Amino acid sequence: MKTILQRSFVVGIFSSLILLLLLSAVYIVTFPVDDWSVLWQEKIVELPFLLFVVIITTAVGGSFGLAEGLFWKKQLTAMDKAFADMKQGSWLSEKPQVSLEEIQALWAGVNDIQTYIYNQTKLAQKMTNERVEDQEKEIERVISEERNRLARELHDSVSQELFAASMMISAMTEQNKEKSAAVQLKQIETMIQQSQLEMRALLLHLRPAALKGKSLQEGMRQLLAELKQKVPIEIAWKMDEVGLEKGIEDHLFRILQESVSNTLRHSKAHSLDVLLIKAEGQVIMRVIDDGVGFTVETSQSGSYGLQNMKERAAEVGASIKIISLPGKGTRLEVRVPVIESEGDEYD
Repeated sequence: MKTILQRSFVVGIFSSLILLLLLSAVYIVTFPVDDWSVLWQEKIVELPFLLFVVIITTAVGGSFGLAEGLFWKKQLTAMDKAFADMKQGSWLSEKPQVSLEEIQALWAGVNDIQTYIYNQTKLAQKMTNERVEDQEKEIERVISEERNRLARELHDSVSQELFAASMMISAMTEQNKEKSAAVQLKQIETMIQQSQLEMRALLLHLRPAALKGKSLQEGMRQLLAELKQKVPIEIAWKMDEVGLEKGIEDHLFRILQESVSNTLRHSKAHSLDVLLIKAEGQVIMRVIDDGVGFTVETSQSGSYGLQNMKERAAEVGASIKIISLPGKGTRLEVRVPVIESEGDEYD
């Protein structure tokens, strides 16, 4: 498949040759040549006149074609970058200044698409925020007490029993002298420890709305600090003050809960890093672990957790990317466009 540069270069050469042939035909008809050998014998820069004319014509045509190709490639590259930026949630600050009406019309179309996406994202975020605010009190009233009761019972009974069993088996493993029995006891200990991680992940899901009265950063720090004390995983975080609408913060917090829960239950990770920053008109949240990883294409269709995170991201106009390879860990990244409530150019 030819590129636009190749096509323009070839078209320029052929156009110049065709023009040369047409002009030569007109000249010959108007001024007949008696001796054609003169055109070959006459030399310019050690080249026959006829060959020199063909080379110059080809070079000029190829140069014009190349210049035209570079111009159109530059315009198409700029548009391609604009669409890629819009896909990532970034907006064009201003339209490029071009003289051709056709190019101006195309950029006007790009700007119309950007305006539509911007307004749709703004509307989605507004609706999500309003819905969360309207439903929050009712949801908490109905389920908060039940969640607290279940969480308390699980913590007081199952979680403590698993911990006690794990400690007892650890002591037995140290005292047992038979290798086969020690191996079996070690396997049981590992299973119980994994059960404890899964139990903490379930407790994480049963937590009530942790952002009540707190910002997103405060809720994330509290969640991660509590986990750091309870799970055998190195947890680190870096967070900026981002200042989002309450509904958007709630969705980001729920995505973090789901991601951390998946890490505890499935990844067998040794470390977990969380990043929350504001850059280039976006709020970016990354969650990275060094666990066993998984095949994203295989897991996406059947994973309720992954689907739930994608739906939450879509509701606030955010993009979500999950990268994972078996044995290489998992990286989740959510990008939320920051949209001003009032006074922006798209209102």
